[in-house]
Amino acid sequence: MLERAAPHDHLNLTGGAIGGGMPLATGAALAFLGRKVVSLQGDGSAMYTPQALWTQARENLDVTTVIFANHSYRVLDEELDLLGAPAPGAQAAALLELDRPRLDWVRTAEGMGVEATRVHTTSDLEKALRSTFEHAGPGLIEAAIGRRPTQ
Repeated sequence: MLERAAPHDHLNLTGGAIGGGMPLATGAALAFLGRKVVSLQGDGSAMYTPQALWTQARENLDVTTVIFANHSYRVLDEELDLLGAPAPGAQAAALLELDRPRLDWVRTAEGMGVEATRVHTTSDLEKALRSTFEHAGPGLIEAAIGRRPTQ
């Protein structure tokens, strides 16, 4: 699909760490002032470095952050599966959840000076993305998604 996209650069983490995506997007926006940066983040990873939103607001960086909100550290579930670890018990599994209290990325972003919206459908996501491309500066879209069951 990316081969049909307009010219662009693609930066991603190589694995082994979580939480670096929003700071990476912030750095890319600083390096390429005037160029739109789109950051795709899971909500668990975003919890490691939410202060990047404040930097984006302070410096008026042209970053659109999309938070895929499934309210869990899903990547850690996947790592346990890859290791062949047994299913965690109820107390351990609860540590991988982000729903007590439930995270609200719209309020978090707005509290750091970043315009934000929440979407529930792919068509609403498309509209929100188009809207962020119409103006410069930081923005956040919380894309509410269901949690996949663990195998």
